[in-house]
Amino acid sequence: MKIGLIGLGRIGAFHAQTLRGIVDELVVTDARPDVTAAVAAEVDATAVDSPEDVFAAGVDGVVIAAATPAHPELLLAAVDAGLPAFCEKPLAGRIDDALDVAAKLVGRDEKVQIGYPRRFDAGYTTARAAVASGELGRVHTVRATTLDPAPPPMDYIRISGGIFRDCSVHDFDAIRWVTGREVVEVFATGDTAGDPVFAEVGDVSTAAAVLTLDDGSHALVSNTRYNPRGYDVRMELHGDRDSIAVGLDDGLPLRSAEPGVTFPADTPHAFFMDRLAPAFRAELTAFTELVAGTRPTPCSVADAMAAGWIAEAATLSLHEHRPVRIDEVTR
Repeated sequence: MKIGLIGLGRIGAFHAQTLRGIVDELVVTDARPDVTAAVAAEVDATAVDSPEDVFAAGVDGVVIAAATPAHPELLLAAVDAGLPAFCEKPLAGRIDDALDVAAKLVGRDEKVQIGYPRRFDAGYTTARAAVASGELGRVHTVRATTLDPAPPPMDYIRISGGIFRDCSVHDFDAIRWVTGREVVEVFATGDTAGDPVFAEVGDVSTAAAVLTLDDGSHALVSNTRYNPRGYDVRMELHGDRDSIAVGLDDGLPLRSAEPGVTFPADTPHAFFMDRLAPAFRAELTAFTELVAGTRPTPCSVADAMAAGWIAEAATLSLHEHRPVRIDEVTR
């Protein structure tokens, strides 16, 4: 199988390493020719000058890992070229643009996969199966956490759209996917401690959100840009029969205050690339199966829009200090 990869920044270069162990041939490009050449040499890929050259290279599918503003144009171009496409989240930087992309893909999106790697993490898939089997009973409380060890570059913070859109959205998608429930209302809060840029752009550095699900249960989401002990991604599901937790491994960046407890015993996870490396490989393997026609898309455009609407509701709730229903923002 021959796959094209557009965008070779932090996540794109990481995907290049992963894809080279999965596919037969890899064709890569980036807006910076020197980066294209360096990554191509490192992973033994074919370097080309532009996305158009990728589409013309006889690839079977394309992975889009370019900067968010380029997602709409590249995704639509790939689909117009008749190519299966994997696109990193989000569909677009603004919800209006994402709506436009989704509308243009209606009836043509069965070969589009959006990048939400927690759907491929072993712990999250086990938790989803536990909910679906009924072994937890009625799930009444979900706790989901993404704690980054340090903020991304401030230039990224200025354009990311805020913590709910670029960070919490992974928790929002995981909650929908694991529980099988839809979110109907959001109440969000946060603070701006840390770099003054957060306040300048109307963002927060630490956030919390209470999600009301369509069966009346609740999910509690917490996020921060400042967790220097490590990269902490977890989920707990508490039901009236049993409870289950995702992320309680020996790399958990948390220390116990209980005397004599040695868990967790290993080096804390430092970044998402080590915590979720197997999930990223499984995610891209799933894309090759989508390309081959042996499975349906594991994360659709509709899934991406649903998580995006929750992020919009959370952002509005943060700024207006009130609960916001999802149907309010989708109107």
